[in-house]
Amino acid sequence: MSMPSTQWTFGRRLRAVAGLRCPECGAGRVFASLWTMNEPCPDCGARFQREQGYFTGAMYFSYGLGIPIIALLTLLVYLARPNWRLWQDVLVAWFLFIPLVPAVFRYSRVMWMHLDHTFDPVIPDQSDTTT
Repeated sequence: MSMPSTQWTFGRRLRAVAGLRCPECGAGRVFASLWTMNEPCPDCGARFQREQGYFTGAMYFSYGLGIPIIALLTLLVYLARPNWRLWQDVLVAWFLFIPLVPAVFRYSRVMWMHLDHTFDPVIPDQSDTTT
């Protein structure tokens, strides 16, 4: 049985994000392969995409993850090649960033889902109960 999102501790939520796990149960894998998401959660059945365009918010996390990585890579290229021009450093940093795109894609989606489920948890459908 999954623990409701409102009862999660920060540490448990952080471990679930780091492990790319479901925002509802914390156990189910969000991704089936490098680019393909499970739908629904293989463990608890929670739907990952709540509505059309749901993952638009993940772009903020993607930007927040990508820009610092590119900045760090630019700094490392600058330190390795101090005589290059800035545009050359940035261009090399972008090429070094390309292999990290799948990880940024995956983590940005999972971070978005966990933030969303923290503030707007899924409420189970009560219409199935019999009285």
